[in-house]
Amino acid sequence: MDPQPTIDAMRIAAQTLRSGDVRAKLQAVQAAQDSLDATKAVLLAELESSKDFELDGASTLNAWVRTQLRMNAGQATTLVKNVAALRDLPLLAEAALTGQVSSAHVRVFVYGLAHVGLEPMRQFEDVFVEVARDHEPGELFEAVKHLKDKIHPEDLDAAWERGMDKEDFCVDAVPDGWHVSGFLNTVTGAKLKKVLDSVSAPRDKDDVRTGSQRRVQGLDDLLTDVLANGLPSDKGVRPHMSVFVDADTLQAAADHVQAKTEQPYLIPDPMPATVEPATLAGHGAIGPNLLMYFLCVSDFTAFLMKQGGGQRQAQILNAGTSTYQPTLLQRRSVIARQRGVCATPGCNHTHLEIHHVIFWSMGGRTDLDLLVGLCVRCHHLLHRGLLNITGNAVDGFEFTNRHRRPIRRRRNIYRRAA
Repeated sequence: MDPQPTIDAMRIAAQTLRSGDVRAKLQAVQAAQDSLDATKAVLLAELESSKDFELDGASTLNAWVRTQLRMNAGQATTLVKNVAALRDLPLLAEAALTGQVSSAHVRVFVYGLAHVGLEPMRQFEDVFVEVARDHEPGELFEAVKHLKDKIHPEDLDAAWERGMDKEDFCVDAVPDGWHVSGFLNTVTGAKLKKVLDSVSAPRDKDDVRTGSQRRVQGLDDLLTDVLANGLPSDKGVRPHMSVFVDADTLQAAADHVQAKTEQPYLIPDPMPATVEPATLAGHGAIGPNLLMYFLCVSDFTAFLMKQGGGQRQAQILNAGTSTYQPTLLQRRSVIARQRGVCATPGCNHTHLEIHHVIFWSMGGRTDLDLLVGLCVRCHHLLHRGLLNITGNAVDGFEFTNRHRRPIRRRRNIYRRAA
């Protein structure tokens, strides 16, 4: 290896540090650093060829770099991978040794060798080196990836198919909100990106919200509109969120929030320990302030309820065999009885369809005690014979699988409240 380019870069840096302005000093130091990184890679190539790393007890070049140069595994791997690029691409090696391109640029060439191929990278090496001299690594990567897409278009379809195989989307409740995670395929992700870009655009020149604030607010506005107008009703019941709260809790929450509003500098008395917190279906307990917010923006339906007991539902809610479709009040009663979640043990889905436990075609009655709320998936499982339900809301529903083995129920949740 000719050490002169590296020596020159270091000499220029030393001279600039004595007399140049701050910008020139930083540029010279960076050029020297880039040159030194390239020199390390070239020297490592020589060490790899000679196998002299074995003299220090290292079984591989990567292991020698970790122990002798005190680098972590990631740094060592990156440096060793750069060796091949500088060895196979002489124009790149010259630019790197003279400090014209950085080790980050070299890593892009490593990507090109692995995914584009040696011959195409050599064919366009001069073009890519010129791009690296004048642009940051991200722009160089886009240029190399464009060549990859042209030479290997089949990889684009393969990537799309891989994305289809691993697509997933989860919205999980956590104590302070919801955690969204997953992976979307190319088409679905593009649709979501388009929608988010549209609803999160700044409203005007005075919109000072951050990008994250605009995206969240835009998504909230979109979901509010969809729930209000965009989804078809399910046999008379439009999809909605459900909040459940006892009368005592509602009164205590109102008193708590009012006291806090009237005396904001005083710590209000805590909520009474005897009242149960309000719950948001599918999420869990919510605080008094959020409860008051929901009351401001939601419709309110009151139910007179009684835990346990053997009393039957009022006849006004029982339609017998005169009609197949449950009434709106019956539907809301079933949803309230189940606290807004699917009745199947272990299922937390909140969009429910109303099912006759005794099939209508087999003489079943449209009585509240014989109606149960199931999510779409569990409803399909039942009609495929993979889930079975017996009993009633007074004595409790019994859930079994296709082998008629009981499915463990969640405590008290399916007991009827009259």
